[in-house]
Amino acid sequence: MKSDAIILNEAMAALGARLNPVEIEKFIVLINRNGFDYQQWRTQLWQEETLESLSRKAQTYYENKPSV
Repeated sequence: MKSDAIILNEAMAALGARLNPVEIEKFIVLINRNGFDYQQWRTQLWQEETLESLSRKAQTYYENKPSV
């Protein structure tokens, strides 16, 4: 299992790949201010999706992902 420090570093790197520093700060403030409930978020995350639609999206992502 990864340490907390590694998880935080990887999360910040992931955020940094998609957001600028101001947006990252805003995201952190939103999480803290709204009392982010991971369990509630998780139950609502895929509500509008079917297994087939998720499978299609995963396949599309796999076919179009940038090579590393």
